[in-house]
Amino acid sequence: MQGSDKGQVPSLDGRDLRIGIVQARFNYEITQRLAEACMAELLLLGVSQAHIRHVSVPGALEVAIALNAMADSEDFDALVALGCIIRGETYHFELVANESGAAVTRVALDNKIVIANAILTVETEAQADARAEEKGRDAARVAVEMANLLKELQ
Repeated sequence: MQGSDKGQVPSLDGRDLRIGIVQARFNYEITQRLAEACMAELLLLGVSQAHIRHVSVPGALEVAIALNAMADSEDFDALVALGCIIRGETYHFELVANESGAAVTRVALDNKIVIANAILTVETEAQADARAEEKGRDAARVAVEMANLLKELQ
């Protein structure tokens, strides 16, 4: 086995990629900023607007259902999950955070498709606000890099 690929520049060329985005509408102001940053970054990376499919669902627990339908279609090279879960006063935060994260991972593994998970799990709205744009851009870069890597490995 050869050495680590540490230092290799990942491929962030999105010209030939088809990307699906699922956005939760709960905490819409935050998730819309995530979506706008993600889509802008995808375009900068060369993904054609015509090859980006953006849908919305009510909340974080519904994201995986839409991701699974997109994965089943086999029309996408990578998917992006966008949402925002802010801690409240009840156990509901843990339930939604844990279940949505596990469901997104399960869809990715079961369908052998890249899913960049940008469902924020934060303590406060201020934390979400501070992270939204960068996390949206990161999700786009992860989707493109990993889609290219999987194509190379297959």
